[in-house]
Amino acid sequence: MIFKLNFFPIVLFCFGIYIAKSNELLSKNSKNLQISEIITGADQTEKYLPYLKDKRVAIMANPTSIIGEKHLVDSLQNLGVNIVKVFGPEHGFRGNVGAGVHVTDEIDRKTGIPIVSLYGAKRKPSKKDFEDIDVLIYDLQDVGVRFYTNINALVRLMEACYENDKELLILDRPNPNGYLIDGPVLDMKYKSGIGKFPIPMSHGLTVAEFAQMANGEGWVTSNGKAVQCKLKIIPVVNYDHNMPYTLPVSPSPNLNTQLSVLLYPSTCMFEGTYINHGRGTKFPFTIFGSPAYKGIYDFSFTPKSIKGMSMTPLFMDEVCYGIDLRNYDTDLLRESKQINLKWIMELYTSSPEKEKFFDGSLSNQMNSIEIQIGSGLFRQQIIDGVPESEIRASWEPGLSSYKKMRENYLLYP
Repeated sequence: MIFKLNFFPIVLFCFGIYIAKSNELLSKNSKNLQISEIITGADQTEKYLPYLKDKRVAIMANPTSIIGEKHLVDSLQNLGVNIVKVFGPEHGFRGNVGAGVHVTDEIDRKTGIPIVSLYGAKRKPSKKDFEDIDVLIYDLQDVGVRFYTNINALVRLMEACYENDKELLILDRPNPNGYLIDGPVLDMKYKSGIGKFPIPMSHGLTVAEFAQMANGEGWVTSNGKAVQCKLKIIPVVNYDHNMPYTLPVSPSPNLNTQLSVLLYPSTCMFEGTYINHGRGTKFPFTIFGSPAYKGIYDFSFTPKSIKGMSMTPLFMDEVCYGIDLRNYDTDLLRESKQINLKWIMELYTSSPEKEKFFDGSLSNQMNSIEIQIGSGLFRQQIIDGVPESEIRASWEPGLSSYKKMRENYLLYP
C-alpha cells in the first residue's frame, strides 16, 4: 500500500511531462501549417517577364516599388527589360520630395532613365510620352484611404492608356488597412485633389481592385465619356483583406512607421483642423497638439522644419501640448473595424479656442474639414457635440451601398 501511494504521484508527473511535450510538438507543427508568405505582384517575375520581352516599357514607380529588397526599376533593368522612362508620382520617383511639393522632370542618376514627373507641370502623361512605349506598369504601394493621392494618379494613367491604346500592367500589393471600410462616402460637392471618387475615407481595396472599380463604375473618362482601360493584373498570392501586413518600405516621407500607416485613416482628418498632427517631427500622424492646450495636456513636442518631410509645419518652433498615440494598440482598430472618432472629438471638446479649431484661414497647412472628410455635416456635428453613434448613422445608406458595390470588384476574400 505504501509503495502504491508513493508511485501514483510519479506516474502523474511523468504523464504531465508527456502531455507538455505533445503540446509543444503540436504547437511546432501548427506553425508549419500556417498560411504561406504573402507574395506581391512585383515579386512574381515569372508571370510578367515573358509579357515584357521585346517591349518598350514605362513604369509608374516610387521607393515602394520593390522586388525583394531591390527597387523594381533597378531589378527589371538588370533582367534585361527595356525601360525607356519612369513616371514619378507625388514625393518623386526616389521619394525625396515633401508632401504637396511640385516635382520636376529629371534623369535618374542611378539608371540614366528619364523621369517624367506627374506631380508638377502636368498630372497626366501626354500623347508624346506614349510615342516610344508599348506597355505601362503601375507599381505603387497604397495605404487604403481616399485622400492618399496614388489612386488619383492611377485613374489618370488609365485614361492616358485608353487614349493611346496601351495596356496597363498593375503589379498589385496588399492594403495594410484592407480590413477597414469606414467613413462617409465622398459628397462630390467636395471633390478635390485629395478626393476624386465617391468612396469612403477608408475604402478596403488594393490598387488593382480599385482600378477594376474605376473601370466598372465609369470613373475613367475621355472627352467627358466613360471609357474602359485595358488592364493586366498580377494579383498578390496568399492574401486576404483581413491579414495584417507590415510594409517593407515607408510609402511616403510622413508615413514613416508602420504605426503611422495604421493610424492614418483615423488621424489624417486632423489635416482639416488647427492642430499640428506631428508634421515637423519624426512622428507624423501619431502625435497631436497645439500651444493652446498648455495646462490641459502634459505631453508636449516642438515642430521643426524638416527637409523632405515638412518645411513649414503648423506651429513651427512653438511648444505644442496634446495627445501621444505612439504606444497605441492598433489591434483595437482592427477589432472595431472603425475609424477612431474619439480623438478629434476629445480635442475639440477640450480646446480653449474652439472658434479656431476648423478655421482653415489660419494656416496654409490646413485643408477645409469638408474636403478632408468628404462631408458637409461633420464640422457642425463635432461643434454640436453630436454622439458618435449619430455621426456614424449619418454616413448611411452611402457606406452600406458602397460595401455592396465593392463586392463586384474584389480579387481577394
